[in-house]
Amino acid sequence: MPRRRRRRVRKLANRPWRAVVVVVALLIVVALRGWPPQGESAPDSPDSLDAGPYQVQRVVDGDTLVLTNGGRVRLIGADTPETVKPDHPVEPWGPEATQFTRDFVAGGRVRLELDGPRKDKYGRFLAHVWVGERQLAEELIRAGLARAETGFSYDPAKKARLRAAEAAARAEKRGLWSDDRPGR
Repeated sequence: MPRRRRRRVRKLANRPWRAVVVVVALLIVVALRGWPPQGESAPDSPDSLDAGPYQVQRVVDGDTLVLTNGGRVRLIGADTPETVKPDHPVEPWGPEATQFTRDFVAGGRVRLELDGPRKDKYGRFLAHVWVGERQLAEELIRAGLARAETGFSYDPAKKARLRAAEAAARAEKRGLWSDDRPGR
């Protein structure tokens, strides 16, 4: 081995921390890139979503859908009880809300209407979801399986419809507003 190369090898051997730094840096790069992929293998989520017809791949819970293009959609104006939130128990009426949403989108075809901010803080697309002339959020609220969320920026006429649906559910003591709550 040439003399110059021997010196370089000896220097590296005397400084093992450099190798550790290089390995740690590589591990950080790999972790930030998300490789190897973990969890469910779903299509990449699109960067944007337009209003119009879509096919539903699956229902996550009462107020969240996954489309066949990988987009995750959160309903505008309705908040259903939790069923899949990490480190959080399943809430009363949550499974019923999820099943209601599954039944509502059973054909798989929905129409999205965009209104207000495009995404929430979790990166889900915000949209009104329609099947025919029926709006999913309004139907969930009317059935007593969701609360009206009107504190966000979207069409005031839709907010009024959702408030009216919640008032009807309360008056009829449906779901969340009933005395016979699951889990009691």
